[in-house]
Amino acid sequence: MACTYTVVVYGRDARQLPRGVNAALDEVDRLDRLMSHYKSESPLSHVNRDAASGPVKTDPELFDFIAECVRYSRASDGAFDITVGPLMKAWGFFRGEGRLPDANELAEVRNKIGYRHLMLNPQEKTIQFDRPGVELDLGGIAKGYAVDRAVGVLRAHGIERALVSAGGSTIYALGAPPESPAWEVKIQDPLDSRKVAMTVHLKDQAVSVSGSSEKFFEVGGVRYSHVMDPRTGRPVPRVLSVVVLTGTGTAGDALDNVFYVEGVGKGREYLKRLPETEVFFFLPGARKQWRMVHLTSPAAARPSRKHPSAG
Repeated sequence: MACTYTVVVYGRDARQLPRGVNAALDEVDRLDRLMSHYKSESPLSHVNRDAASGPVKTDPELFDFIAECVRYSRASDGAFDITVGPLMKAWGFFRGEGRLPDANELAEVRNKIGYRHLMLNPQEKTIQFDRPGVELDLGGIAKGYAVDRAVGVLRAHGIERALVSAGGSTIYALGAPPESPAWEVKIQDPLDSRKVAMTVHLKDQAVSVSGSSEKFFEVGGVRYSHVMDPRTGRPVPRVLSVVVLTGTGTAGDALDNVFYVEGVGKGREYLKRLPETEVFFFLPGARKQWRMVHLTSPAAARPSRKHPSAG
């Protein structure tokens, strides 16, 4: 998962709480072994190695999750796509150094990008690529899925008050802490990690953040972030971060990428299809500050849960 998971719980049974937390973290470890593209022995790595040669029968849970990812890709017209792995490598983000690919390299890589290169057989649970070089990277959504699964394990252990965080990028609030109506979650300033941009209050809800502050490089005064538009093959410009409040960590993890790529204009139209969802765009402002745009779906709850600070 490439991040630290934290779990905060409250309950009356002091012996049961550690069992529930340990079981939840074990579930995260299980999913990391299933979905990691860094671990050569993982089922996902097996798909990446062999699916260009023919159908690969894989774990049913992994297959269903990849099928769900394809549904997000179709719904967003490719703004979210799990085949961006080769793009991340071409731009140097896989190893962390950052680099500018030349036009020929980028053109070659773009031929391998796109969910339409995946052929899924639901009956056989097989996955096949239609050409060599296609590669799946679930990093843009697996963290949120693992958060949801961990919350499910906590519920199964009778825990009704918990906060589960995947390195702060996706957080789910189960219930509320004692003597409080909701969990208080601070959102990092997109330009200064020492500051708080705003605070959201969550109960039985998830918040997901996609930002450029941790993975980016600059060349000639131009900033290139790790958030890619799969359709252009280039990093998304003029967005600092996106915060999404929605019902599940899985949805939030996918949607923060969608809104980051689509921007405010197209994002406003896309949001009309989503119930109970809020989006905060942090955009570059004047004098090296940021400005915020807040969008709310028609069916989203109206009570205020935010306290923005100045950019």
